[in-house]
Amino acid sequence: CARLLSAFEDQREDDQLVHIATDGETFGHHHRYGDMALAYVLEKIDSGKSARLTNYGEFLENRPPTWEVEIKENTAWSCVHGVERWKNDCGCHSGRRLEWNQGWREPLRNALDWLRDELAEAYTENAGGLFADPWQARNDYIEVILDRSAESIDRFLKQHLKDPPDETARIQALKLLEMQRQAMLMYTSCGWFFDELSGLETVQVIQYAGRTVQLATELFENDIEEPFLEKLALAKSNIPKHKTGRHIYEKWVKPSRVDLKKAAAHYAISSFFEDYPEKVSIYCFSIENLDNRSAEAGRAKIAVGRAQITSQITREIELFHYAVFHMGDHSISCGISHFEEEAYSRMAVEILGVFDKSDIPGVFRCFGNYFHDATYSLTSLFRDEQRKVLNSILETTTSGALMLYRQLYDNHIALMRFINDSSSQIPKALYVAGDIVVNSDLNQEFDREILSYDAIRALIEDAERAGIDLDAETLEFTLRRNLERLALELHLHPENLDLLERLAQGIELAAELPFSVRFQEIENIHYTLGQEKYPVYQARAEGGDDEARQWTATFLRLAKVLKIRMN
Repeated sequence: CARLLSAFEDQREDDQLVHIATDGETFGHHHRYGDMALAYVLEKIDSGKSARLTNYGEFLENRPPTWEVEIKENTAWSCVHGVERWKNDCGCHSGRRLEWNQGWREPLRNALDWLRDELAEAYTENAGGLFADPWQARNDYIEVILDRSAESIDRFLKQHLKDPPDETARIQALKLLEMQRQAMLMYTSCGWFFDELSGLETVQVIQYAGRTVQLATELFENDIEEPFLEKLALAKSNIPKHKTGRHIYEKWVKPSRVDLKKAAAHYAISSFFEDYPEKVSIYCFSIENLDNRSAEAGRAKIAVGRAQITSQITREIELFHYAVFHMGDHSISCGISHFEEEAYSRMAVEILGVFDKSDIPGVFRCFGNYFHDATYSLTSLFRDEQRKVLNSILETTTSGALMLYRQLYDNHIALMRFINDSSSQIPKALYVAGDIVVNSDLNQEFDREILSYDAIRALIEDAERAGIDLDAETLEFTLRRNLERLALELHLHPENLDLLERLAQGIELAAELPFSVRFQEIENIHYTLGQEKYPVYQARAEGGDDEARQWTATFLRLAKVLKIRMN
């Protein structure tokens, strides 16, 4: 705050503008409590008399410019070589691996420029027959990106298309525009900022290029992917196993490509683990269940069905038939295809009939007969859902393993205490069992709606006596999330004395733990209640209200643990 205010020149009488420009993520993300520091600075400046807060628009409206400046072209905030960081090995990097080079930047940039120019020509040629002004339509497509409702798309197409579109023309128009959008996204700045071609940000840039190629392949007859990959192969990774941009594309980008068929596979497989309604939206796809038949035999499950998939982006619609066979754990096989109605009914009856006879090889023969190579597995799920399903599958396995660890720990806890007391090293097998059991039990206790303080203290004592380290990061997160939920509930129902007492006890417990817990959100809620509710309850307590007296006493107790001064 002092640094900002010191930038003003005291001797000048005319208006002065001091500005600060930083990444938003600096506050709270890069620097813990930075958001609170920023809030304090803004409030202090705004409440003072030496300066006031403004923005460029307001300042210029009140004080029209009297000077003219010329911006130096081709300059960047993070590269002293102009904008070379975004196209050459100029020497600018994040400094993590000094032995690495960024020679991959130029061939990557060249490959993307070539792809952009090739598709710009194809776009102009194909979009010219649809749009009154293809490039104005491309620019205005932002309105559709911001609102992909049917009404928004209809309004946009009515404004830009030459003729009222049929369904084919609508899909082609939206695909062309989406192709151009992805071609712009592949120039996202952070793709060049960091050190390595296989880094997350650069791979994401190549992902955008991959989606551009996918749409171009669907729209045009020429094969644009192979010449693009030839150019991408000239970009060399610093990590030998990642080889080149082409290898990265084929390893990570192409397998992650999603179309309507893969969306159908995702729906079919995940329906074993999700109770979907008849119509559901999954990411950018709308899915309608038209038929589903299933059977179970022990851990094995099978389902056949029909589903209509609609892309919310391109508005393509396709009807798919599927069969999914789950043999337990991660063993899942899914077939996706198009059938006539009669063929679908025949397939459903045959596969379910074979499964009913417990003929597992027969089930796989049916899959081969009806779906040929169009089969999918658990890896076909979208990544977030894949993790979710794996966690669901692992629950049984994990609980079984935990039971074995618990048995080992319970049988030898006395020995572990003796070894720890004698300052000897606990055998790794015993330590691992204790580590898993105690931290798992503590995490479970911290997650309970009503905390059991005796159980928590007993577990922490067990850990200390047996020489077990606490998983502070995980435990802190679980307890903090639970206490923040309690504080938010109190914020909504401040009159609830039981909530206030439970929160106070929880914070007191957290303050005793051998690791620190962040109370930032709780402090903010306490401060708000202190401003809005505490004076009311204080007045009522002074008037003889016993419940209000108890409320204020508990609130002050909570303030003491949070180290908040109450005036």
